[in-house]
Amino acid sequence: QVQLVESGGGSVQAGGSLRLSCAASGYPDSINSMGWFRQAPGKEREGVAIILTRGDNSYYADSVKGRFTISQDNAKNTVYLQMNSLKPEDSAMYYCAADRATRFSWRSYHYAYWGQGTQVTVSS
Repeated sequence: QVQLVESGGGSVQAGGSLRLSCAASGYPDSINSMGWFRQAPGKEREGVAIILTRGDNSYYADSVKGRFTISQDNAKNTVYLQMNSLKPEDSAMYYCAADRATRFSWRSYHYAYWGQGTQVTVSS
């Protein structure tokens, strides 16, 4: 069983930066796609950034392109989300997701493994 543990959330003013981390354990070598989703109160969960762990292909939601960067450290079985130029609308619970399939998808049900979430709050 794969376990995902997120860290790095917090509160920041608009224009600031945060870096989220997601450490995978269990059977991390079985993971081929990882990503970050977020969910604000009263809203649906939405995909933010996806990375295919073999090949380094990455994908971003239009709302974060140019501001967020997803990256990975295979030696540490960790995926990062560097968030710059944060806006109040970026405030949400951020979740790390992973799956064995080598597939890019914004659909949350395509990901079998989820972390517990880390809160990001951006004040204006």
